[in-house]
This record gives sequence, C-alpha cells and structure tokens, in this order.
Amino acid sequence: MKVAIVGASGAVGQELLHVLEERDFPADELLLFGSARSAGTRYPFRGKDVEVRLLQHNDDFKGVDFAFVSAGSGISEEFAETITRHGALMIDNSKAFRMAPDVPLVVPECNAEDALDAPRRIIANPNCTTIMMVVVLKPVEALSHITRIHVASYQSASGAGAQAMAELEQQYCDLSAGKPAKVEKFAYQLAYNVIPQIDVFLDDGYTKEERKMFDETRKILHSDVKCSATCVRISALRSHSEAVWFETERPLEVAEVRAALAAAPGVTLQDDPASQTYPMPLFTGGKDDIYVGRIRKDISCDNGMTLWLSGDQIRKGAALNAVQIAEYIIKHR
Repeated sequence: MKVAIVGASGAVGQELLHVLEERDFPADELLLFGSARSAGTRYPFRGKDVEVRLLQHNDDFKGVDFAFVSAGSGISEEFAETITRHGALMIDNSKAFRMAPDVPLVVPECNAEDALDAPRRIIANPNCTTIMMVVVLKPVEALSHITRIHVASYQSASGAGAQAMAELEQQYCDLSAGKPAKVEKFAYQLAYNVIPQIDVFLDDGYTKEERKMFDETRKILHSDVKCSATCVRISALRSHSEAVWFETERPLEVAEVRAALAAAPGVTLQDDPASQTYPMPLFTGGKDDIYVGRIRKDISCDNGMTLWLSGDQIRKGAALNAVQIAEYIIKHR
C-alpha cells in the first residue's frame, strides 16, 4: 500500500506521521509533500528518513492508495484533481469540501459507513471542535434524539497551527522578561487572554467556525438538530475543551448518560466531582480519546443536560480521525 501526506511539515502532518507509525498502519511506501519552503526536509518514519517532495501538478500520486491532505483549503481545492485522478482516495483535513453533497464528512465513531461512498474520491475530515462534540453526543443520540445543542468551545493555540503554538510560548517568555508580546497569528495577544473569535464573522454575528458546528453536526449525525456555538481561543497550548448543553426528546437520567458514555468508543469518562476529577487540556494532550465529565441535569430545562469535554485537537481533532477513516475503508472494502 502506498500512502501520501500533503502538508507533511505542519502540525497535523507531523502528527499524521506519528499516528501512522504508532498504529502500524499498513503502508509499504510513504510519500511526503510540501511547499517549496519544506521541500527537501527529511522526517523519520519506521527507522528511515523520508524526504519531502515539492507538491506539483504532475503524476506523483500515481499508485497512491490514500493521500492525507492537511495544507489548507486553497491547496486542497487546487490539487484535488491532481491527487485523485489516478485513483488515490484523498482524506482532506481542510474546510474545502466538507459541505459538498457528494463528499462524505466522516467521524468513524458516528458515521463510518459514509466513507464507503465517495464518488469524487474525496472524504472530508470535519472541523476539530465538531469531531470532539459528536463523538460524545452520538451515544446520547442513541438514547433519545437530540433536538438542540448549545456549546461554548475553549480552543487552544494548536488549532491555528504550529506557528501559533510557538507564538504563544514566545509571548509568555517575552512577557515574563518584561518585553512586549509579538502578535502575528491572532488578532490580539493570546497569552493571559481569551479571544472570543475564531475565523471571520458572518452577517448574522456568528463566525465561520461557529457556523461549521451547526452545519457539520447535522451532516455527520444525519440529523435535524440545531446547534448554536460560541467559539473562543484560550491560552492553552494543546487540546480543546467544550461546555455542551443539549436537549433530547425525552428526559434522560444522569446515570444512563454516564453508562452510555462509559461504553462508547473513543470516549473516556472522567467524572467524579467529589474528588475534583474532570477533563482538562493539561492532561488530554497526546491522548486518542475525548474525555468527558461534569455530566449533570440542566436545571433550566426539563429535557436538558450539560457536560464538559476535552480532547487533543491535533490528534483526534485531525490526524487520528483521518487515519481511522482509512483503517475503516481498508477493513470494509
């Protein structure tokens, strides 16, 4: 099997390398692609160094089975035909094709079977905040249909890439040394701050990130659920968190929700308020699962419940989810 990574030098590309090796993905040959800036760089994989090739419109993808693409929506749109024309299946981490009706949007714990019908040879990886939320809400949906979701996300610097993570670390260093913080990746200084904006604002006052959570949740869950989100950037380095309120058709008990989540794939229940045990980004970074706690009845709504979750945005929110899609296809094709 021949596998390619496009955007190999980025945060998600690097995580893809780690995940493929850790999970012993059946790749007989690995190709790495990147921009002119990263071309020629070498990265270790299974004891050998693999050199990054310049991404070009040529036949480099001939014979490739899976191409994991994480280089931004512009690159995905420009190179989709080049990547797929010889039969490669493109698993795309950008927003370019997520809402296209002929492109499946897949979270394996929720709708893995959708990946088997990809007429354009493209499968979209959802937005990271959506992935984490639906992994947790899918087991609840099996108990009773979810009609409404309100969510506030607390998104780490990692969501804006490796350079954003480096900027946050440098800001803390500079501020501690009495120097002004350099601001390039965000609209404002992120260190010691929260920024209530991720992506650009739309005419209705929501941001594109927030709108994604509405649209993508419905597509993944094949549901008419309505989702209102407020997405916030916080000064954590890695791992996003979310406070989620949801309403179901019938009232649920805390015990049955806890039991469903404890048994759910991709979820780790961490919910013991008496011992101050709950998920935090400090501990969920580098982990595969989405961690969930603070499960309780919503005292403002008879059919409502609320919970807190945290998960690694680069891992399950991007690289791991993409690899799991490929693993499912290999198993079922």
